[in-house]
Amino acid sequence: MTRSLLVVLIGCSVPVSLPAQSVSETEVQASLYRVYGPGIEVDTLNAGTSAAYRVARNDSLLGWAVVRDVIGKDQPITFLVATDTTGVLWDVDILVYREPYGGEVAYEAWRKQFRGKGSDAPLLVGRDIRNISGATISTHAVTAGVRQALADVAAWRRDGLLR
Repeated sequence: MTRSLLVVLIGCSVPVSLPAQSVSETEVQASLYRVYGPGIEVDTLNAGTSAAYRVARNDSLLGWAVVRDVIGKDQPITFLVATDTTGVLWDVDILVYREPYGGEVAYEAWRKQFRGKGSDAPLLVGRDIRNISGATISTHAVTAGVRQALADVAAWRRDGLLR
């Protein structure tokens, strides 16, 4: 599987391909459980060239999730973006952070500011997303990756790929 990667270069976003990083299905399942809670049922959907996870509980759809990679300063950051049934962001979960500095992007205090945002939210560092001193590149990269994931989920919903 090839995942989308967003490289952020001085304010410009350039999509490129990146082979799937070392994150197991067990890690993804654990992340989904942390985000959506116990008793979930997860199906993998093919959304064009990407995979999306459909998450339900007791035959009731809770939402969708995607796993993405972005480049921090030098290394990929692998994270999960979870939405509700309307495509509004439920949570962001950092699965693997490989850089020696800037791991604060995985902290709850920083991630929670994404909750409740939709694909129409600007999601701009310094505007509606706080920067983290010493993790500027990571904050910009993850924010751009979340923005793209929300746009993809919105497009897939519009095109009928997520049901």
